[in-house]
Amino acid sequence: MTAVLQIRNLSLGYPHLTLFRQLSLNVEAGTTLAVLGENGSGKSTFVKSLLGLIPPLSGKYIWPDGRPDEIGYLAQATEFDRRFPIRVRDLVAMGAWRGFGLWSGLGRTARSQVNAALAETGVLALADRPLFTLSGGQLQRTLFARVMLQDAPIIVLDEPFTAVDQNTEAHLTSIIDQWRHENRAVVMVVHDLTTILDHCSHALLLGGGEATHGTVQDVVVPERLVAQGYLSPSQASWMFRDLSSCGVRTHV
Repeated sequence: MTAVLQIRNLSLGYPHLTLFRQLSLNVEAGTTLAVLGENGSGKSTFVKSLLGLIPPLSGKYIWPDGRPDEIGYLAQATEFDRRFPIRVRDLVAMGAWRGFGLWSGLGRTARSQVNAALAETGVLALADRPLFTLSGGQLQRTLFARVMLQDAPIIVLDEPFTAVDQNTEAHLTSIIDQWRHENRAVVMVVHDLTTILDHCSHALLLGGGEATHGTVQDVVVPERLVAQGYLSPSQASWMFRDLSSCGVRTHV
């Protein structure tokens, strides 16, 4: 596989707190990387550093084909102010501004692309509604439509399933699976082990001052999750037993 991003000897944290040290990994096209860990382990810090918003303590990000013009990004719902006076259609269209220009307006092709993204995420009927009228699930679908129009080689999702119901989550994971089939790289902060085991190829587990990377089969195992503080021994025991009984592929 082709590496979209190479991370070398990365240490992240703040002046008096190091979250983890010396992480090296490749983020490859056509893969989905789950980022998981206990609260305060560095998940959001990692995302913001990858986006260039927080400098690393040491190490570097290498973009073999040059840093892309666009990185698809869906922030946590708590970082988005839905009181902003904008319609669903306009927010989604902002994802394509590089294609048509900020001030030139939408041409026929761009309007068709916006409508297609709205339809694929199930919010076309809501296109002219203001954001403050949307439920949590409707807002997440809208933000996914915006990311679709960014047409980026790497997509970063920070807790994309917060405040959504099971049907919405299933719909959104199908879109993520499609991005993977389109040979995009997806990096997402996610907590649900079933989602990780069913829809992610690789995992980055943060916690206990460590960063463990590998395939989902190698990383998302009870002993590793316990060692890095993500689960207690009792939680790991019953959780993986329940996952196995539901037909989820686990590697105990």
